[in-house]
Amino acid sequence: MELDLFVLLLFLVAIAAGFVGSLVGLGGGVVIIPVLVVLFGVSFPDATGVGLMTILATSSTAGASYVRERLTDIRIGMFLEIATVPGALVGATATVFLTHANLDDLLLIALGVVLLSLIPGSIQRRNEELPQGVVPDRRSQALGFAGAYFDQPNQREVRYVAANTDPALGVMFGAGVVSGMFGIGAGVFKVLALERYLRLPMKVSTATSNFMIGVTGAAGGGILLAAGYVNALVAAPVVIGTAVGAYVGTRLLPRLLNRTVRLIFLPVVVVLAIEVILRGLGVA
Repeated sequence: MELDLFVLLLFLVAIAAGFVGSLVGLGGGVVIIPVLVVLFGVSFPDATGVGLMTILATSSTAGASYVRERLTDIRIGMFLEIATVPGALVGATATVFLTHANLDDLLLIALGVVLLSLIPGSIQRRNEELPQGVVPDRRSQALGFAGAYFDQPNQREVRYVAANTDPALGVMFGAGVVSGMFGIGAGVFKVLALERYLRLPMKVSTATSNFMIGVTGAAGGGILLAAGYVNALVAAPVVIGTAVGAYVGTRLLPRLLNRTVRLIFLPVVVVLAIEVILRGLGVA
């Protein structure tokens, strides 16, 4: 493939990745890494390094916009980062050691399984617009984990409180490990913790996840950059394209229903999970 065409295709794919990532809080890495490995033949460690760079681009673009829209809960996001950052450092370090042990295929299969494991819970809550009957725990009350935002589709103010902080912290540590290992920002796990355990509205979960993934991505990205797993030729068009796509996504999210946001990423995650598993098995 000629270099000009290669760069152009990377840029276009990255726009789509940034768009999807900004809408559902996953970070562009969840789309771009399987595409780089399956379609462009990039090695998994290099794809992971580029994925973490796209996370920084998505978070910088979408995160800032959602803060301005008052969808992001900064207080909750910063509290949960005390669990995700250590997890990211552990995950990135594990990736370096596993790669040196020639276990790349095992990492791909594990990534696919991780993605598929997220689907059932999202399907169960596919028609839920706003959480009902949320009871805040003691820590949530003490730290003031509550907020409000203006919901454009319903034309009303939506108030919310956070529920169970203990399981959310546990999931966030796991999200950090997955982010560091796979370069995907682990926004799927962050959204899971924010929506399922803290019981925040889906759009608040997505916006807060976009804010958080940049911190987690920076923690893991530094290790992979130092280890030489960030290819500048691949990273440059991908990061620029991701930022463009993320900006477009931020214009759309406030106008969507919460249940619509939840349904957008389901088919994307399923297809990509199957692709990376087949790749790890040597079938694709």
